[in-house]
Amino acid sequence: MLRSYKTEINPTPKQIQIIHKTIGTCRFVYNFYLAYNKEMYEKEHRFVSGMDFSKWLNNVYLKENPDQAWVKEVSSKSVKKSIMNAEKAYKRFFKGQGGFPRFKKKGKSDVKMYFVKTDSRVIIPCERHRIKIPTLGWVRLKEKGYIPTDPDTHVIKSGTISCHAGRYYVSVLVEEPEKEKSALTDSGIGVDVGVRDFMIASNGMKKKNINRTAKVRKLEKQLKREQRSLSRKYEGHKKRSTKQEGGATRQNIQKQQLKVQTLHQRINNIRTDYVNKCVSELVKTKPAYITIEDLNVSGMMRNRHLSKAVASQKFYEFRTKLEAKCKENGIELRVAGRWYPSSRVCHACGCIKHDLKLSDRIYICGCGYRADRDFNASLNLRDVKTYKIA
Repeated sequence: MLRSYKTEINPTPKQIQIIHKTIGTCRFVYNFYLAYNKEMYEKEHRFVSGMDFSKWLNNVYLKENPDQAWVKEVSSKSVKKSIMNAEKAYKRFFKGQGGFPRFKKKGKSDVKMYFVKTDSRVIIPCERHRIKIPTLGWVRLKEKGYIPTDPDTHVIKSGTISCHAGRYYVSVLVEEPEKEKSALTDSGIGVDVGVRDFMIASNGMKKKNINRTAKVRKLEKQLKREQRSLSRKYEGHKKRSTKQEGGATRQNIQKQQLKVQTLHQRINNIRTDYVNKCVSELVKTKPAYITIEDLNVSGMMRNRHLSKAVASQKFYEFRTKLEAKCKENGIELRVAGRWYPSSRVCHACGCIKHDLKLSDRIYICGCGYRADRDFNASLNLRDVKTYKIA
């Protein structure tokens, strides 16, 4: 069984320099592969695989361009992984599963430093307070004891190092033995997610919208102020012409950028933590199955009045983590069809109310049935007959 663990690290200044150098090189190679493939398609109408590009880069291009030999100064595994990631993005585009691959921009794209076991016979050692990473050496962990340290039962296969808002994180993939799955109940649960309330389950579990709490609203208000300040600094930098004033302004812009990134990261951590807690609490009830809707999130995002609220709810992340947790605990995850009218169907008599509006929060049927709109939808999802197994 493979399981990932992510935690924050505390690298030394020299290690930070190596991390940034590796990430910058990986970003350059990723963009180079995208541009090279576009050029080859325009000239010869063919696609260059990641393996062929890697051979051409090392054996032809770098020998003809010795001024770019710095590409080989970082881990070759990280460079190779960035090329394969770009190839994967192309293949997803060819299959119609995503848009055309975009170039990664410094400071705005999530590029990671990849590391893997250099020898199959050698393990990546990990202790309670530190982990040994190839090309970096021993790196201190801020969260002690989180990553398993027993090399006999838990083997680290690979990992990545990422940087967000001036903080560094390591994510490792650990091979560990299967856990014993506990007994499940005979009943199932239907889960309806929404914007007003994050989640309403058929067993009565109700989770509020975390984005409406005072804590998140205060942080969002603070983020607006810091973003306005950053915008003013950008405008002031454009008006200045002298190098001395411009240099000082650029340093202030970088400081302000870090403030904005830190607030973004803090708000994102709050939302992610809330999703994790909701998924964990839902799985702990040990139902026989859980039914959710196949939401058209991209279509909901086209509504300019609801796009921000939908994006902040993290519906896709909720489904992905719920799917992983259900698989880990042996729970069947059912996905109802996208066009199933869960909110319009009366749970008592089964008739469909076609004139139901979004503002109608109480479902009232002619048969006398009366219930909360979202709770009625969760009951219908629990009893749905046509579904797919995720």
